[in-house]
Amino acid sequence: MTPINNNIQPDDAKKRIWAIVGASSGNLVEWFDFYVYSFFSLYFAHIFFPQGDTTTQLLQTAGVFAAGFLMRPIGGWLFGYIGDKHGRKNSMLVSVCMMCFGSLVIACLPGYATIGVAAPVILLLARMFQGLSVGGEYGTSATYMSEVALEGRKGFYASFQYVTLIGGQLAAVLTVVVLQFLLTDAELRSWGWRIPFFLGALLAVVALWLRRSLEETSDKRSREHRDAGSVIGLLRNHTRPFLMVLGFTAGGSLSFYTFTTYMQKYLVNTSGMDPKTASGLMTGALLVFMLIQPVVGALSDKIGRRTSMMIFGAGAAICTVPILTLLQNVQSPGVAFLLIMLALLITSFYTAISGILKAEMFPPQVRALGVGLSYAVANAIFGGSAEYVALLMKQQGIETTFFWYVSAMGAVAFLVSLLLHKRGKGIKL
Repeated sequence: MTPINNNIQPDDAKKRIWAIVGASSGNLVEWFDFYVYSFFSLYFAHIFFPQGDTTTQLLQTAGVFAAGFLMRPIGGWLFGYIGDKHGRKNSMLVSVCMMCFGSLVIACLPGYATIGVAAPVILLLARMFQGLSVGGEYGTSATYMSEVALEGRKGFYASFQYVTLIGGQLAAVLTVVVLQFLLTDAELRSWGWRIPFFLGALLAVVALWLRRSLEETSDKRSREHRDAGSVIGLLRNHTRPFLMVLGFTAGGSLSFYTFTTYMQKYLVNTSGMDPKTASGLMTGALLVFMLIQPVVGALSDKIGRRTSMMIFGAGAAICTVPILTLLQNVQSPGVAFLLIMLALLITSFYTAISGILKAEMFPPQVRALGVGLSYAVANAIFGGSAEYVALLMKQQGIETTFFWYVSAMGAVAFLVSLLLHKRGKGIKL
């Protein structure tokens, strides 16, 4: 285990809570902006990609979504460097500004009928810009939250990263539900889908206000270390933890995006569920998923990170195929909800400890870079492509192959978790 120190005194509870709230608020806004694209793609796919049937249009928007993930490794490197070399706070302030800009561009972007092929091109560039931002947000916020958490309760405190990440998704789904209630389907497809992108840009102002008062958790010594923010130093001296985080994230992010971001489309496009019913169902599922994060995070403080990861890996490997198979022809929204919640409960054993597990593997001078870059690389390859791969396999008539793919990556996460120290923190020596 690599010790995690910070500049906030143990008895300064107010500052510690404010630090968690400040870091979390920006995280929520960033992920709201990012997920709004996915959840509203059902309504604007025809605006930017007018050719083809519904599955083809969704496949094209999913491709743009995946392209945003391909920028994450660059974002993980850039903001990891800033976080380790110039401070966690500066890194988090810049990232939320970039996300705001990307959302504003999409909100104002004319469609294919107005500016032709420039519309999908600009959409792609805006999503890549957002991907750069989110790629840097994860590593820096995970590092910051792990450094302000109290020893013995780090799992509980660090779980709030995914509380706000899921909260961003939940806010995006709630926005869908509210707009579906207030606007007609034609209005949503015409101009209503732009509203959440404007809302996300405005929320960023609140996040900036909260984050500007945060205290820096890195110290001058770590920032001036010769390896601070250095990819060469990271890969040369911390190869094993870097590769382990790749393994954790491959299985964890694939499972996460399958049962959150992609699930709404799966229920509509495969199960044949009404879009409004699917949105309402996912709203409830995400709410419960968000609320159980601190519970599972606190549990990890008792049973250890290794045990938590083993539960996730084994559960994902064994249960994914049966759950997705049953959801293919599910008739009852209640049964669908229970199946999705089972999958999300299993996934929570990864998400609740994701940040702290990875932060404990790296020393301060490369912590933001180590967490951010390794996470971003695996997330770009496996998480960001989940929706695209699933839709592509469905289009090719081999949808069930995707089920086994998710299951296999869960098995990989289980095998990697065996390399963790039995006490649950750090790596076996």
